[in-house]
Amino acid sequence: MPPSLPARLGKRLYDAPYLLLSLTAFFWATNIVLGRHVAGSVPPITLACVRWALATLLILPFAWRQLRADWPIILRNLPLLTVLAAAGIASFNAMSYYGLQYTQALNGLLVQSSSPLLIALWSLLLFRDRLSKGQTVGIVISLLGVLVIISRGDLDVLLHLKPNIGDVWIIVALVIYCFYAAILRIRPPLGALSFLATIMGLGAILLVPFAVIEGQWVAPLPLDLRTAAVVVYVSIFPALVAYLCFNRGVELVGANRAAPFFHLMPVFGSALAILVLGETFEWFHGFGYALVIAGIFTATRAKAAGAKSTTPDM
Repeated sequence: MPPSLPARLGKRLYDAPYLLLSLTAFFWATNIVLGRHVAGSVPPITLACVRWALATLLILPFAWRQLRADWPIILRNLPLLTVLAAAGIASFNAMSYYGLQYTQALNGLLVQSSSPLLIALWSLLLFRDRLSKGQTVGIVISLLGVLVIISRGDLDVLLHLKPNIGDVWIIVALVIYCFYAAILRIRPPLGALSFLATIMGLGAILLVPFAVIEGQWVAPLPLDLRTAAVVVYVSIFPALVAYLCFNRGVELVGANRAAPFFHLMPVFGSALAILVLGETFEWFHGFGYALVIAGIFTATRAKAAGAKSTTPDM
């Protein structure tokens, strides 16, 4: 019996790395916008902890069979999985939410543009990977596109985006996350669902003591409709769906080829501002989008320069 249309579409999506990475960038852009939206009213560490706990509960029914089959591998590789969870789940998200308490979403989105360079640096330090000329040119082109959008075509605006303590927290969080992205290639040979369920569950557990301290000494998590809606959204889309898309995208094309898609985050972020906040579409949006797309196309079509495979083991 031939596979159904949803099954065929799902298979095509699962094997479409650039679409998966684009979806990842979109969902993570919404996460930053929402993180800034609730800044000051929702405690950041508690938000991250509840987000990952809920995401773990949501994925468990689908991952349970894989988890049972992979359990011996999980136990043998628990230290590495804990490092992956601490870097890619717990630290990155809690620190990002904390940083958004003190800086604008615009700054947070701009900081994400350094991701390709940070991933390339970690890949060089850990695995002696080098970027090809084409990949380097693509990253630079897409970064210029991001800067055009963020600066609204005005260099003076860009020069006056001064870092503050929030920016520093987000930068440190990003350095840690790019370490996670770079070492995904050495992840244990787990199924996609069991791997994600494991690191999300470990990440939530690692955050529990900090969330308890925050709830007692700073502020508890508000019990209102807005907070519930934000928690549910960030648990499903920027957490569960986006991480599935990102992990699969890196598996298919490697960390260095996936890295330029981080530049789509400021693009989507500015688009959300236009749609949600009613801002006007200006010439610099179109010009910046064109540069970002051109940069991603250049980087993804370029061959790696003497690099080892950046595809994680499965």
